[in-house]
Amino acid sequence: MAKLTGKHTGKWLMMVSAFMTATGQLFWKWGTSDFLYLGLGFLCYGIGAVLMLKAFALEKLSVAYPLMCISYAVALVYGDLFLGEDLTWKKTAAIALLGVGVTLTSYDD
Repeated sequence: MAKLTGKHTGKWLMMVSAFMTATGQLFWKWGTSDFLYLGLGFLCYGIGAVLMLKAFALEKLSVAYPLMCISYAVALVYGDLFLGEDLTWKKTAAIALLGVGVTLTSYDD
């Protein structure tokens, strides 16, 4: 495996982990009626877990872990695009507030 270094590598890995986790959960939702999607969900979720572990090795927990809330935003978009769920202003405002909080929490001098 290539050596991952850089000031923000742990943060990037955690963001990709959040994306993979949300994607895995979307596949699990579809997997309730199709076992192929269930398997893809476990694969995505597993990749997300491995990336999360690597992110924890590279970054402070208090900086990296709040980035997992990106999965909330991804889940809302997935719900709107793929599941016919409404993306309301209230939900959008909540994600924006989470984004502000995560930005403030994850910023480390």
